[in-house]
Amino acid sequence: MCGIVGAINFFDNIETSIDTISRMINVIKYRGPDESGAFCSPNMSIGNARLSIIGLSDGCQPISNEDKNLWIVYNGETFNYIELKNDLLSRGHHFTTNTDTEVVLHLYEEFGERCLEKINGEFAFAIWDARQQELFLARDRVGIRPLYYLACDGKMAFASEAKALFVLPNVSRAIDPAAIDEIFTFWSTLGNGCLFQDIRQVRPGHYLTFRKGQVREQPYWVRPHFEENRQWSGSLEEAQQELAELLLDAVRLRLRSDVPVGAYLSGGLDSSITTALIARFFDNRLTTFSMTFDLPAFDETCFQQQLVDHLGTDHRSIAINREDILENLPAVIWHCESPLLRTAPVPLWMLSGLVRDNQYKVVLTGEGADEVFGGYNIFKEAKIREFWAREPGSKRRPRLLEKLYPYVFQNPGRGRDFLQHFFAGNLGGGRDALFTHRIRWENSRRNTTFFAPDFKHRLPESDSLATLAMTLPEDFCQWDLFSCTQALEMDIFLANYLLSSQGDRVAMAHSLEIRLPFLDHRVIEFAARLPAHWKIRGLNEKSILKRTFGHLLPATIAKRVKQPYRAPIAEAFRTAHGKSYIHDLLAPEMLQRFGYFDSNKVAFLLRKFRRDDAALISETQNMALIGILSTQLAHQLFIEDFPRMNIKPAVLDRLVRQEGLQPDSIQYGEQP
Repeated sequence: MCGIVGAINFFDNIETSIDTISRMINVIKYRGPDESGAFCSPNMSIGNARLSIIGLSDGCQPISNEDKNLWIVYNGETFNYIELKNDLLSRGHHFTTNTDTEVVLHLYEEFGERCLEKINGEFAFAIWDARQQELFLARDRVGIRPLYYLACDGKMAFASEAKALFVLPNVSRAIDPAAIDEIFTFWSTLGNGCLFQDIRQVRPGHYLTFRKGQVREQPYWVRPHFEENRQWSGSLEEAQQELAELLLDAVRLRLRSDVPVGAYLSGGLDSSITTALIARFFDNRLTTFSMTFDLPAFDETCFQQQLVDHLGTDHRSIAINREDILENLPAVIWHCESPLLRTAPVPLWMLSGLVRDNQYKVVLTGEGADEVFGGYNIFKEAKIREFWAREPGSKRRPRLLEKLYPYVFQNPGRGRDFLQHFFAGNLGGGRDALFTHRIRWENSRRNTTFFAPDFKHRLPESDSLATLAMTLPEDFCQWDLFSCTQALEMDIFLANYLLSSQGDRVAMAHSLEIRLPFLDHRVIEFAARLPAHWKIRGLNEKSILKRTFGHLLPATIAKRVKQPYRAPIAEAFRTAHGKSYIHDLLAPEMLQRFGYFDSNKVAFLLRKFRRDDAALISETQNMALIGILSTQLAHQLFIEDFPRMNIKPAVLDRLVRQEGLQPDSIQYGEQP
């Protein structure tokens, strides 16, 4: 795992190139603290900060092919690199390292952009073709690893994190109003956007080329959708056998490493399955990691301990209290580079610190199972609402919703009426492409009422929900309900929020690589062929996972109803009065200075949090508070304070100068 950076036509000479690229590396050095390297010429430079996991002694990047006309910087893992390397050797390729990075380079040399179809992995990489003067960027199928770029006036730059691009000369730092609006609706930006103006993401499953000042972006993988006549034709038992073999192989590949591999253990079904597969079939001395909370509503310690006792893992945990949440929020925003509408990334940031403190660089996690197999309440919620739409006047059917949200609506006097009223709107179902998510998104964007009047005038005139609907496939409304729900959940929420703010960013903040077997593309493609009722049977989520892997787990975990992962907001805020940064950022004068929020409305919200019991604070108000605070933090960190940071050049372990590419131009251990 690594951080990668690069730029074309931003430099005047080789000295400028080396200095700038090494500063870009240093901004994200925590992504790869083991080694740094760069290839620099007067008009183009690429660099890498390496977290060494495979090929420990010979993997310093950039790496070239034999002719030294192709150079790669790589972030991620190609899990099937051994099989790919054997095939490339049979085709006459020669290797000088034991890394998967060099395999990808030769794969590109052999197959061009079609190489991406052959990679089973999580990655973002850049290849410079010195002969063609062309840059090739690519990102994995579902967006586990990030990749940002900036293209303007015939120039191009890229980086694993957007903040590294701010080191380049004449690159402005500005927050995009449309991005704030989208985050306050969808929890993330849409499409290839990010928080900052002019900076874009390479979208999941896409590659991008830059040549002669022109950017071309193309998809190489699209999340599959199968009509009923193209779905799995075998029996449920046969599907379970296929699923068991696929997931076991996905775990096997993700255990490939030259350093020890651990596992996250939350106490839920998904991490329990991955942990059980590792412990039973691969490593009976597995080390597992988890977090505990001081508030019972958020804590899963008893389930974690049940699985630890069942599997006999060497278990480590970190205790998280309310004070920790807001204490560590500024660091989390720095790494996530985005406002947040929930505090869930903070405990995960702390958990990754625990893992590194125990000398681990790699963990397997259970993320992705909910999106692929229908584990979230929104899948069941959509099913209930579609069922309810057949009899809109029913009093019995909406009561099914009470089973989904006992942790949200804690006031028995108003809970039932609120639930029924909240979900009663838009029961038209198939006539609305956003039927499954519209209520949730409309509720989230109620908090845009906190925007300052002048800021509202800077927002796009088009409605973001309508804009999103226009991007969906023409036949989207004819898809089955599960597929519609899954498409919106994976395309909007998964890559730009879950795999970023709760995944790569908080893990790599502590130089930790996460690996996700449930997001192996073979598992995703297989699951897409299965009928929806095998994934959700009635209101029993992830039914086929429970049937297939339940025998590996204690019955209490195998049959357990999903408890969504959450972290406290109102409860944390009640302990945060002494934290000066909160007082400063939410003070009227600071709100007015930054210009995003109405200071009077924010003051009213703050009084409610300081006065009311946490149980009386709504989820929407919780989202409003953390959204406002984290937006203010993002502005402070990236707009106000960034110019004052003293970014020094990174010490480079490998430096290749100029574009002549003679062997003697390679220098090791040189400082720029």
